[in-house]
Amino acid sequence: MKSRYKDLIDQTFDFPQEEFDLTPEETLNFHGVDLYALVEKYGSPLKFSYLPKISENIQKAKDWFAQAMDENEYAGNYYYCYCTKSSHFKFVLDEALKNNIHIETSSAFDIDIIKSLKKEGKISNENYVICNGFKRDRYIKNIADLVNDGHKNCIPIIDNYEEISLLNEKVNGNYKIGIRIASEEEPKFEFYTSRLGIGYKNIVPFYNKEIKDQEKVELKMLHFFINTGIRDNAYYWNELRKCLNVYVALKKICPTLDSLNIGGGFPIKNSLAFDYDYQYMVTEIINQIKMVCDEAKVDVPHIFTEFGSFTVGESAGAIYKILYQKQQNDREKWNMIDSSFITTLPDAWAINKRFIMLPINNWDKEYERVLLGGLTCDSDDYYNSEQHINAIYLPRFSVNKTLYIGFFNTGAYQESIGGFGGLQHCLVPSPKHILIEKDENNQITTKVFCEQQTANDFLDKLGYNE
Repeated sequence: MKSRYKDLIDQTFDFPQEEFDLTPEETLNFHGVDLYALVEKYGSPLKFSYLPKISENIQKAKDWFAQAMDENEYAGNYYYCYCTKSSHFKFVLDEALKNNIHIETSSAFDIDIIKSLKKEGKISNENYVICNGFKRDRYIKNIADLVNDGHKNCIPIIDNYEEISLLNEKVNGNYKIGIRIASEEEPKFEFYTSRLGIGYKNIVPFYNKEIKDQEKVELKMLHFFINTGIRDNAYYWNELRKCLNVYVALKKICPTLDSLNIGGGFPIKNSLAFDYDYQYMVTEIINQIKMVCDEAKVDVPHIFTEFGSFTVGESAGAIYKILYQKQQNDREKWNMIDSSFITTLPDAWAINKRFIMLPINNWDKEYERVLLGGLTCDSDDYYNSEQHINAIYLPRFSVNKTLYIGFFNTGAYQESIGGFGGLQHCLVPSPKHILIEKDENNQITTKVFCEQQTANDFLDKLGYNE
């Protein structure tokens, strides 16, 4: 009977996979990085970011759109935008901007990041800056400052009826805008229409009333965003078709409109069984856009995408040590990690998000079914099969052989939602964070981005070290 953990994975999934395989010592490799050696060097808990994956995913998307446009003889251009809200870290932006991309912002302080990157020469006036979100004083002022300083490719996306008048007060000369469509949400949502943007039926009247006769305002973009992302289902295709009908109607009365932003990102891998045909989806989207525009006899738009999780999500992971196993009853064994899910993987706790979870070592040991618990005294600090569909199997716990486990594709949102560098639930410290890169000889290099939080870090923030 095959009862080793390695046998379980071989029987259940296609393994090895593109990013995962085993070393000769049967420990886990991630993109060629020996994770057992990494955690032995730096300790646990440990966060890491494998930066080459960011550029890899950007280039994949560019290739998919290039192929789709070539197959469909599509006359427009493609522009890849990175959503900064997914991860604002400078090391992420520095890596992403190596790939001739553009930026999407969502709040006032994003513009301060743009200004900082411009000073370094990482961004120029040629880069598009697409400004989403509900805009009030500080955000409006920062956008206006960017435009007034010569960044004519800064395009604020109008989210509500007042924003044009607010921008007109601050922007000195002519400027470009987009309009966001308030898409209809999936039936499972608690509300029918997104709070963001302007309703389908109101966009053309809004243009005629508020934009058409504005000498300094040039409408360039229609922004279409689906909260659940780009997925091959009836809901997505139906909303895309409605968006294209609005684009055609608007294009016929607004010659300056020449771009369509299909916001809403690609899904990322959350299981070894993940299956998604990216090329098919891109080709079909381009085909649909071209078909509708050809039927209406209007020029096809340039295509903008806003990929946040897809850009950065698959670049990062977290490693924990199993400290102890608690047998709570006949069936439930709790493997206790040396950190907290609530603080380090908040999406697992808040929205029941699944991540790929694999052991780092002990693949040659027998496996057992377990639950995973965090260090806080909160009963919700766990990760298990009831929340996450699949049962959790890990190599059998032994006090004589330390077991490390890894959660993968955690690079989007977890640090910002978890409050990176700030107070943590039950004062469980944020882990050490490691950056993994490749040098000019394609050799793996690692460095510490930040150390694990200390007691003094917490005491300073709480006002005890005055």
